[in-house]
Amino acid sequence: MRKQYYAHSLEGRPKEKWQLLEEHLQNVAKQAKKFASVFGAGEWGYVAGIMHDIGKYSKEFQEMLEKSANEEASDDQQRGPDHSSAGAQEAVKRLTEGIGKLFAYCIAGHHAGLLDAQANGACLNNRLSKTLKDYSAWQDEFLELSDSIKLPINFDGGSRINVGFQLQFFVRMLFSCLVDADFLDTEAFMDGKKSVLRGNSINLADLRDRVIAEVGCISNNDTLVNRMRRKVFEQCLESAKDRPGIFSLTVPTGGGKTLSSLAFALNHAIEHGMKRVIYVIPYTSIIEQNAEVFRRVCGESAVLEHHCNFEFSQDSYKVQLAAENWDAPLIVTTNVQFFETLFHYRVSKCRKAHNIANSVIIFDEAQILPVDLIKPCMATMKELVRNYHDSIVLSTATQPALNFSDEFISGLKEIKEIVENPTELYRALTRVKIEKLPSISDDEIIKRIGEYKQVLCVVNTRKHARQLYGAIPDKKGLYHLSALMCPVHRSQTIADIKVALKGGNVCRVISTQLIEAGVDIDFPVVFRALAGIDSIAQSAGRCNREGRLVEDGKVYVFVPKKSSPPGFLRQSTEVAEGVMRRYENILSLEAVRDYFRELYWRNEDSLDKNKILERFAEAAGNCDFSFRTIGEEFRWIENGMQAIIIPYNDEAKKLITALKISDSKEIARKLQRFSVQVYPDIIAKLGRAALEPVNDRYYVLINDHLYKNDIGLDWNDPYFRSIEGDIF
Repeated sequence: MRKQYYAHSLEGRPKEKWQLLEEHLQNVAKQAKKFASVFGAGEWGYVAGIMHDIGKYSKEFQEMLEKSANEEASDDQQRGPDHSSAGAQEAVKRLTEGIGKLFAYCIAGHHAGLLDAQANGACLNNRLSKTLKDYSAWQDEFLELSDSIKLPINFDGGSRINVGFQLQFFVRMLFSCLVDADFLDTEAFMDGKKSVLRGNSINLADLRDRVIAEVGCISNNDTLVNRMRRKVFEQCLESAKDRPGIFSLTVPTGGGKTLSSLAFALNHAIEHGMKRVIYVIPYTSIIEQNAEVFRRVCGESAVLEHHCNFEFSQDSYKVQLAAENWDAPLIVTTNVQFFETLFHYRVSKCRKAHNIANSVIIFDEAQILPVDLIKPCMATMKELVRNYHDSIVLSTATQPALNFSDEFISGLKEIKEIVENPTELYRALTRVKIEKLPSISDDEIIKRIGEYKQVLCVVNTRKHARQLYGAIPDKKGLYHLSALMCPVHRSQTIADIKVALKGGNVCRVISTQLIEAGVDIDFPVVFRALAGIDSIAQSAGRCNREGRLVEDGKVYVFVPKKSSPPGFLRQSTEVAEGVMRRYENILSLEAVRDYFRELYWRNEDSLDKNKILERFAEAAGNCDFSFRTIGEEFRWIENGMQAIIIPYNDEAKKLITALKISDSKEIARKLQRFSVQVYPDIIAKLGRAALEPVNDRYYVLINDHLYKNDIGLDWNDPYFRSIEGDIF
């Protein structure tokens, strides 16, 4: 009788109930093949699945399973010997040189994550040369591997950067197929009740029809703005029939981009057999608003909202499962979450990457992509369209100059505009007049703000916002918004502002740029401190948004006495000044294009700050990729800030108490909604007189005087300055 080998044991259960290793390998292989077939790599998925756990055929691993079934077994006994290096070594031995190494990254890393090829300590090359326990029994059950496996990649020219980038990208997608298949089969065996909650049967056509019905209801209000929105919407539905590729949706703020872009994406997915729509948004302040609209229109079960600040409800277990691998028809996520999925090395991050394939991906407010990551981001977009059956939609009121040209060879080629004649659309939807003011003092700005009953003033720094707000003596109807307020506090303040505006009450708001993108708010007058043209346009989008004023809204651009801080903000401000001298209408498409042309094209060397693409070029010849190093260097936000947790309300206080008892990542994630980011020197300044360290990783505010109901965290409070406390 043939010896039985097992993949997983069950504590306290007889071997007859354990999962056979052959069964697990076949299940994972078939599932990984299904996933990878979407991008023409079905055979690759099957081979990776068959080989990923062959190290479990060792006598030592089987003995470990027997011990782990004993509830008294130690953690070391339950972990057992290395079983993932075996398949990696076999792939390199049995497959064509280079091909085998691509498999090896996936197989060796299916628990620990993608490795660097070479490094001190854990790396792929060390794993490939490692002496392993005898696992040769695997050959009794499986045939020899085919050595004719071909790369299913349509290479974009012969440059080393392109070849290197495309090869490592393929490894990431194959890795995602393998680890998701492995998780799903293990889960099905270990926890069948959990497994049956996965998957969805929602029809994309039903979602599209709901969006069409929603826009039809809105359009019943026959105003110029709504007529133009309807026109944009109809053109989006029609353009969805075009073949997959990269699209541009250039529509002014207030032109109905949100639902129109969703309608395009759903109809395009239906036309071309795509599985899902992924809506990628720069800020959590926008994502929460848009996700709420999508849930209202498409239904709760159709929308997966996935970002660091989202808190799953207790009855949303099915949604939590979908977030693990993005198995949902409509995903709303952030730039950070999306791109980290495709550049990280950890299994939990990478697992959902394969479900990005065969999708329509909308980048809302595409101009907010960080300049020093523009090149890697564009390379990702190109590759998704070229080899993974995706379509990309760049949706923005100020389309950045990302098009390919002789001056900008890294740009995107063959971008198709969705709406007809965007220039004419901009003229028709112009609802504001912009006037540039000279360099003026804060006192003068405060005086001008006081002349209006409802007015918004947007400045460039948290400090300036706090100073302006503090200098205005009459606080009635005055609001402050900045990132020194925790997200829950900001959301409540924005809700109060909307109520005041709707009721015709006094409403004067001093805000940082966080109000600019995605906050559906409408003022008759806006003051904006000089910044990039895209930022000015976003502030202008908060003025006369619905076109209800008899005359155009007023947007005043002023130059603060204190110049912008060094770095990108100052650079974009200087470029904007030049554009304002050359163009009468700085929000025209020509002016915006000129602005981005100078900002991007003249600084092409700074568009990949950490030289990530160059690393791929270096590895193109020998496939010595640095997955772990690149995952650590691809940082969306490099500000060196640390979080202070604010006991803002009873919910926050309960979570803080729970965090002290259990150092739980889930609790810490929930507390992000009650946190304020500050630089380390502020942490040191506040010290133990104001902060309580928790679990050696978190800081909780314990001095109530330092968090105000109107402006949030204020470490300049006189009461605090009178206290002497130790620093950390």
